Amino acid sequence: MLPSHARTVRRSALTALGALVLAGLPAAAAADATPAAGPVPGAAQTLGADRPSPHLLAALQRDLGLNSQQASERLVNEAEAGTRAGRLRNSLGDRFAGAWVGGETSKELTVATTDDKDVPAIEAQGATARVVQRTLADLQAAKRKLDAAATRVKTLDTPVWYVDVPKNRIMVQATSQAAGTAFVEAAGLQGEDVGIRMTTVRPRLLQDITGGDAFYIDGTARCSVGFSVTKGAQAGFVTAGHCGRSGATTTGYDRTAQGTFQASTFPGKDMAWVAVNDQWRPTPDVKAQDGQEVQVTGSAQALVGASVCRSGSTTGWHCGTIEQHDTSVSYAQGTVDGLTRTTVCAEPGDSGGPFVTGAQAQGVTSGGSGDCTSGGTTFYQPVNPMLSDFGLTLTTSAAQTTPDQQDDGAQAWTEGRVYETGATVTRDGVRYQCLQTHQAQGAWAPAGTPALWQRL
Repeated sequence: MLPSHARTVRRSALTALGALVLAGLPAAAAADATPAAGPVPGAAQTLGADRPSPHLLAALQRDLGLNSQQASERLVNEAEAGTRAGRLRNSLGDRFAGAWVGGETSKELTVATTDDKDVPAIEAQGATARVVQRTLADLQAAKRKLDAAATRVKTLDTPVWYVDVPKNRIMVQATSQAAGTAFVEAAGLQGEDVGIRMTTVRPRLLQDITGGDAFYIDGTARCSVGFSVTKGAQAGFVTAGHCGRSGATTTGYDRTAQGTFQASTFPGKDMAWVAVNDQWRPTPDVKAQDGQEVQVTGSAQALVGASVCRSGSTTGWHCGTIEQHDTSVSYAQGTVDGLTRTTVCAEPGDSGGPFVTGAQAQGVTSGGSGDCTSGGTTFYQPVNPMLSDFGLTLTTSAAQTTPDQQDDGAQAWTEGRVYETGATVTRDGVRYQCLQTHQAQGAWAPAGTPALWQRL
């Protein structure tokens, strides 16, 4: 008999949404193949945003001050914005300077470019155009200089730095102007437009208790189950890397034997995965509230400004918005790069737990500051790099099929591979370009998912 963590799968009714229609881009960017059988699903339908969990909607209403209709509209708008932003990113190429959503229901998509000639094409997609000085690639290159400097100098007084896409600049959080300026100079960025924000807050790791179901490391420390995964026939779950080292043994929330850490990276990244014994069955469930679950259908990365919710046993189920991707955080134990910064509150004990946007897995809790009484900032380790680095497959509620590999070479679309926005693949002799970073699911072949792939 399976323990109670082997929960019953619940499914909600499917509401069909029309496919997105693109105008104003080059013909190659606008064309997509339509499968012979049935209509092509829209972005919200593909990503499950049109059938959200009621527990997710309730948390969005509470934490973002929305009513039920606004919460539902927000999830659909965010899913569709991700596809439009991906198409524009691929069309603009090197001129692309970022994209984000705004407004109460995320109805406002803004896309930035360094060339004012792109404005008509951006506006033709219903997006607001922002002409800026620096491309996203330029900003990311500048941030890498800060990352490199952090390996040479102490960053205790400059605990956070990131690319601020809406402001088109690099931001450094520092305890003093002098500390921020010294860090910028050490990175060779003196004279460039780097903002320094004063703060007295230093993020800390959130390690002690679960952020979903609890698990215990070597019989002492407690941490949080993130998402169920498989590696071949081996089942397991991902969690934060600071929770345990490779070889550490784990017991479950019920203190029964559970598994062993197979790989762990911290600092640098904050990721780990645990292989479990056959008494533990992987499910697509994320613990919400009142004993209920939200089901994960994939791992499409959400835009800046999108809503995101976190599960944690210390503070329960809370929501907020994504502020920045690719954030570097200097903890007392070392620096971690590539985190996502959010407005979701958290407290010690929520570490390792899952972040979701709609039905899409986003990452696992790393650390943060503040609390769920007065508010705060929380950082998560994105899930797609974990899946890619460790060779894992996310457990989802979507139907899985094994595609026929009819294309030769490394560019053939492959189930289980993590694809970054802009990546190109071939499938059935047709070339496609990725619109949103995600792990390929068997049910998400390119021809049937224009929310994730555009035909070239």
